[in-house]
Amino acid sequence: MISEGSQVPDATLEGLDGNSLTLARYRGRPLVVYFYPKADTPGCTNEAKDFSALAGDFEKAGAAVLGVSKDPVKKLARFTEKYDLKVELASDEKGGFCEAFGTWIEKSMYGRTYMGIARATFLIDPEGKVARVWPKVKVAGHAQEVLEAVKALG
Repeated sequence: MISEGSQVPDATLEGLDGNSLTLARYRGRPLVVYFYPKADTPGCTNEAKDFSALAGDFEKAGAAVLGVSKDPVKKLARFTEKYDLKVELASDEKGGFCEAFGTWIEKSMYGRTYMGIARATFLIDPEGKVARVWPKVKVAGHAQEVLEAVKALG
C-alpha cells in the first residue's frame, strides 16, 4: 500500500460522465480518495452516505472527496442517484489505479481466497503527496475522522 509522504501515482480512472479522470485535476487542494469494495452493499453504502453527509464540510475545508471502486460507471451512476450521493465517484474497472495505491489485495472469506479492494482512504495534500493513510477502514465515524485530518492540514 502506498505510504505517507509518497508522491501520488496519476493512473487514469473513468468518471461518471464517461470521461477520463486523473488526480492531477485536483492539484492545489487537498483530496480524499477512498477505496471501497462494491457499490450498493451495506458497508460501502454507509461509507458513501457518511462522506456525502459531510460533503459541504469537506468543501468548506477546501478538499475534494473521490470514491473509487472497480464497479462499472453505469452501476456507480445508479448508486449515486439511488442514495443522492454528494461525493464524486469514479470507476477503476481495469484496476490500474487500485494496484498503484496497493488496494487490490488477496482477501479471504469462509476459507475462500480471492482478489478484492481493501477498504482504505488516502488524504492527499495540495502538492500531490500522501499526507495520511487509513489502511483498514471501519466505516462508523470514519468520514468525520478524515474531515478532522483535512482540517488539521491547514
